[in-house]
Amino acid sequence: MDKIRAFLKRKDIDISLKRYGIDALGAMAQGLFCSLLIGTIINTIGTQFRIPFLMVPVAVVGKVEYTVGGIASAMSGPAMAAAIGYALRCPPLVLFSMIPVGFAANALGGAGGPLAVLFVAILAAEIGKAVSKETKVDILATPLVTVGIGVFLSWLIAPPLGKAAMWLGNLIMWATELRPFLMGIFVSVIVGMALTLPISSAAICAALGLTGLAGGAAVAGCSAQMIGFAVISFQENKWGGLVSQGIGTSMLQMGNIVRNPRVWIAPTLASAVTGPLATCLFKLKMNGAPVSSGMGTCGFVGQIGVYTGWVNDVASGIKASVTAFDWLGLILISFVLPAILSLAFHAAVRKLGWVKEGDLKI
Repeated sequence: MDKIRAFLKRKDIDISLKRYGIDALGAMAQGLFCSLLIGTIINTIGTQFRIPFLMVPVAVVGKVEYTVGGIASAMSGPAMAAAIGYALRCPPLVLFSMIPVGFAANALGGAGGPLAVLFVAILAAEIGKAVSKETKVDILATPLVTVGIGVFLSWLIAPPLGKAAMWLGNLIMWATELRPFLMGIFVSVIVGMALTLPISSAAICAALGLTGLAGGAAVAGCSAQMIGFAVISFQENKWGGLVSQGIGTSMLQMGNIVRNPRVWIAPTLASAVTGPLATCLFKLKMNGAPVSSGMGTCGFVGQIGVYTGWVNDVASGIKASVTAFDWLGLILISFVLPAILSLAFHAAVRKLGWVKEGDLKI
């Protein structure tokens, strides 16, 4: 057992929740952002501003035509796997071998491809690290083992993992359609808290394929956390804190939450209100890329995703047009209500003496 521990330590194989559930998951979200999400945004810009270069196919692969944005989106599997390999500190040969592994896992995982990539990439990366530099023919052995194991695991477990993720995501979306009030609260609060925690709400939404009303509730919850913390901590953090939390990440408050969990009350209660308002009153739906559901106001990606969904729905005939009520709902749910509600709840929390000045300083 001691020899195994020594070997794992030498290979930097740390079998832990932090390494896999935080580091790898967070990196996967970055990979998604740099491929699928950016591709979606490029396509939207091209369509809305009628930019010919962004609208016409620039490549044809297997009789499938790809625009600039389409190429970026098609590379989501390799991008996720490479990002996970980077987070797991893979040596170069293992890291580069993650590219075909990610493609295989994402393709075979179907709609639940991101979840399949997460599991397969972690296993392939750690096995590749274990083999790396253990033979005199490392240039052959390491890629052969990493790619071979990764593609085999993709064939073996990616389809059932993808189906499981799709089933769970569909269940959440079905339940939200059936019980929009209760599920609006549940999804908004849970995904919003995941955004503030050192895990990736974006990766979770992508893995489960959360769109529709459930995606809209997720946007509401994430926005409430980011805007909420930004405004209630303005006295301590001024404009820099407002920007870094409001369009950056509320994760900056994790240290303060650990020291005094009660600082989390106001944004979380705000998300419990905006979630059902999004699902029941404004019928806010995320029909863009699922990863956008878990981004909130980070770079306004959540709002861009909702708008992209509107554009796609109008183009397909599902939606007649984008109305003023649509815009009103998006602005209120994303910015106005989170700010007002969080300030009101925070005032009550401070009056009770649960939070004092300086508790939100970052």
